[in-house]
Amino acid sequence: EPVWGSCSLGVFICLTCSGIHRNIPSISKVKSLGLSLWEDSEVQFMAEKGNQVVKRQYEAAVPVYYYKPSHLDCQVLKEQWIRAKYEREEFTEPGKKLPYEEAVREGMLMKRGRDNGQFLSRKFMLSEREGTLKYYTKYDAKEPKAIIKVDTINASFQPNKIGNPNGLQITFLKDYSTRNIFIYHDNGKEIVDWFNAIRAVQFHYLKVAFPGATDAELKPKLTRNFLKEGYMEKTGPRQTEGFKKRWFTLDHRRLMYFKDPLDAFAKGEVFLGHRDLGYSASAGLPPGTHGNGGWQHGITIVTPERSFLFRCETETDCQDWVQHFNTVINTTMTPQEFASE
Repeated sequence: EPVWGSCSLGVFICLTCSGIHRNIPSISKVKSLGLSLWEDSEVQFMAEKGNQVVKRQYEAAVPVYYYKPSHLDCQVLKEQWIRAKYEREEFTEPGKKLPYEEAVREGMLMKRGRDNGQFLSRKFMLSEREGTLKYYTKYDAKEPKAIIKVDTINASFQPNKIGNPNGLQITFLKDYSTRNIFIYHDNGKEIVDWFNAIRAVQFHYLKVAFPGATDAELKPKLTRNFLKEGYMEKTGPRQTEGFKKRWFTLDHRRLMYFKDPLDAFAKGEVFLGHRDLGYSASAGLPPGTHGNGGWQHGITIVTPERSFLFRCETETDCQDWVQHFNTVINTTMTPQEFASE
């Protein structure tokens, strides 16, 4: 709910955004709607402008692929969106040269080591023509350490998990397994530009791969936030083993679990198909399920091959997981999802 206003821009803003606007005093002068003293000229200016008028001016040419953050997103995404709009005026007119639309983007990012957990500087290169993201262990290395196809990439900001306000998690498929890498840059603009550059290359790839698709149809195929993450306990396939605490990530139809949130590879995955194909999720465990103390709030996921048993720490968390599972299971599958089942 807007409780602040920028009397220099003519927009009404929420408490969180007011803090970001205050950090750009050359562009935005912030006042409380209820507590500040407003000049008559300022009130008149706000009446003439307003959010919709200002939006048409500053968001006139936002690229389809550009990620517009919501109130749920992390601080760096919200800050760079506000700065891109009002400070750098990137979207005021079509045809502007944007930093995330380069044919080749190259730079140094801090990457977490798979085995030692240390963050070290690594060279990354993103190519629109090749449709790849590469990284190198040394700046002058001839061969990349990894070549990642952009059509397999998901990217999601994870500042709390990574322990850095600009932390970005990149997930991709490697040899039919999910691989995670964790990166950051000290400069917020730089890491958000990398994020939107990945989305731009993905969008270019999709326009070529699906020439008849509309922009609205392609946009959901770009990077996405995970539906839910957190700890649950799980037991093994025989359902007689003890329950072990694991970190779970629900990425649309893939439920992945890890021993540690920053593991490079998932220990396993569960595919969640459509209910008509024999998939279901419900609270509770089958009678006689072997337990070893621990958490008490159970979940059973049924697939055509087997059942998966989980336990949550609280009833609220259990209900939230079940709701997310059933939302996915009740969603119609795409042809690509049928192929990957």
